[in-house]
Amino acid sequence: MRRYPALILFVVLAAGSACAQPPPSPPAPAAIATDGPRLYVSDETGGAIIVIDPSTRQVLSRISVGKRPRGLRLSHDGRQLFVALSGSPIAGPGVDESKLPPADRSADGIGVVDLTTGRLSRLLKSGQDPESFDLSPDGAVLYVSNEDAAEMSIVDVPTGTVRSRVKVGEEPEGVTLRPGGREVYVTCEGDGEVFVIDTTSGAVAARLKSGLRPRAVAFTADGATAFITNENDATVAVVDAVNHRISGRVRLPQPKGAPIPPRPMGVTISPDGTLVFVSLGRARSIAVIDVKSRKFVRAIDDVGGRPWGIAISADGKTLYTANGPSGDVSIVDVTSGTVTARIATGGSPWGAVFAGGR
Repeated sequence: MRRYPALILFVVLAAGSACAQPPPSPPAPAAIATDGPRLYVSDETGGAIIVIDPSTRQVLSRISVGKRPRGLRLSHDGRQLFVALSGSPIAGPGVDESKLPPADRSADGIGVVDLTTGRLSRLLKSGQDPESFDLSPDGAVLYVSNEDAAEMSIVDVPTGTVRSRVKVGEEPEGVTLRPGGREVYVTCEGDGEVFVIDTTSGAVAARLKSGLRPRAVAFTADGATAFITNENDATVAVVDAVNHRISGRVRLPQPKGAPIPPRPMGVTISPDGTLVFVSLGRARSIAVIDVKSRKFVRAIDDVGGRPWGIAISADGKTLYTANGPSGDVSIVDVTSGTVTARIATGGSPWGAVFAGGR
């Protein structure tokens, strides 16, 4: 999505707010230990990856990567971090794009961060305006959503070039491989559809009418079921991922005290496969869904300013949300359903990835 119209006005008109404040002064780039728990957060407006130690709840470093870092994925060996970078100006629904500055297409690509040195090591070609992506099981291919072009690019990692492109719906965003890697799901916000693409042939295998403005996809470990967040109708679609068909929908109630109805955005599944956690954007909350019953269980309220990216610790006890407008990251205890800390990062946190440890 070309997002944050409200955030842009906020930054312009409200200097001195959390979003408008410059990020805290970081340590100089340095080698980052990759054997302990780490949280990696993309800062869309700050052009950096924020490295956080979840144990001490401290920002360790900020790694400069380029323009508009959003989607994040770890390499399978945990030594590299891939990040989607875009030269398209930030905009949103209803914005007159003719009045925006021109896109810088030279900034588009998938950045590769070497987590040993803490520096950007490569920039892979990705197609126009990449937002999200996923990595093949062998680590050799990236599947990338190109928002402005209504395409998914298939990127060869060793050569850093685009192998081919697949036309999908308007404003593609979330990209997630079904476990096993035979199909990739691409959410298309503008059409309310999810495209299922055969990764061998590159052909569209199915098109699912998910809901209004689908955002993200999470699969159960066996690949049998997918959960798709639909921002504009407060639902999560449940998908029979074997037959690629919608099998149900979970309607989310408005959280207590939330200023607006839920806006399902990011999604993750607990390591034991029993619970789905959905960030609710401007409703400032997280929804919890039971995987087996496919029912809403509870809401975790007052998480932060528009939680979007969401990650979970390896032991399933802690959630982390990236809160763009408030320029911070929330740490949430799953058992009690409470925010135990907010880590000030500055900028505009977008995506979050947990790595290693607990």
